[in-house]
Amino acid sequence: MIPRPGPSAQTPKWQRALARAITDPLELLRRLDLEPDREPEALQAHHGFRTLVPESYLARIRRGDPRDPLLLQVLPQGAEVNERPGFLADPVGDRSALATLGLLHKYPGRVLLVTTGACAIHCRYCFRREFPYGELQASRDWGDALDYIRANTGITEVILSGGDPLALPDRRLSELVRRLDAVAHLRRLRIHTRLPVVLPERVDAGLLSWLGTGRLAHVVVLHANHPREFEAPAAAALARLRSAGVTLLNQAVLLAGINDDPDTLCELQQAGFAAGVLPYYLHLLDRARGVGHFDVDERRAQALHAMLRERLPGYLVPRLVREIAGAPSKVPVPGDPAPRAGSDPVGDGGARMFSIG
Repeated sequence: MIPRPGPSAQTPKWQRALARAITDPLELLRRLDLEPDREPEALQAHHGFRTLVPESYLARIRRGDPRDPLLLQVLPQGAEVNERPGFLADPVGDRSALATLGLLHKYPGRVLLVTTGACAIHCRYCFRREFPYGELQASRDWGDALDYIRANTGITEVILSGGDPLALPDRRLSELVRRLDAVAHLRRLRIHTRLPVVLPERVDAGLLSWLGTGRLAHVVVLHANHPREFEAPAAAALARLRSAGVTLLNQAVLLAGINDDPDTLCELQQAGFAAGVLPYYLHLLDRARGVGHFDVDERRAQALHAMLRERLPGYLVPRLVREIAGAPSKVPVPGDPAPRAGSDPVGDGGARMFSIG
């Protein structure tokens, strides 16, 4: 459920901004001067997975451009309702990894706490678009999840995820972090979030008052798929996070029509680094139901990754991985040989046309 606080001088600015986010795909089309003939397919897909786009993200989308890579991440499309073999409601085995309500234990040494079902943006390729948050979310005080973590001394890292953990108010988050900090065998706290990129107002004094404090090392793993997502005001928000001593990493998803060309992928890594963010993962698409039109086949992904290795220094090349249900870690995608000078292993000069629906 998306928090919708009423206007109040005491309500943090980011919550007021979230309350003003666009939730109607027809309004999104109108605001971007896009043709009304796209309305039926947008409405059809919207009813299966609701639209949510904050104004700060909308401002970075080019008006009148139906192929804008930021738009394609958030605009409902008719292709979402087409069933495709192998695309599932739970593509990465979240249900089978539940250790207790709201807590996933997939990999040795670390657990993932589903803190909330709320986000600041609804990405159309989301692998948890059908996750039953109401049924499987942890209790409000996370009691059972915390008990499990305390009882398993081999756990050294907790990942806060969701939804998006930063969609929660600071009072609740800081109390959770304080309780995790008191668990002696924990060493690191990782926060997976898209909010500093899509809703930069979230990185405010309230967040910075507790983030980066305490005994645990704090790592923020961002999610940006296109270099324009690192533009102002997101870059300023990331500078504020760095000032708190937080390690910043970025994981992206390889998405057809959005970033599946070598120029965009290179620019993404360099834009992130300029904002103080190191590349972490480049994921192959998690095959959730309704997202098949974003899929990039493995061979093409390997060729793109090889071009990144050729063009960028090693520290700017993310690891190409996929998640496989039941595997003990993210699974590296075998690399392609580095391309020869002048060759084009991508097969189309890096350009790929893509149309909505």
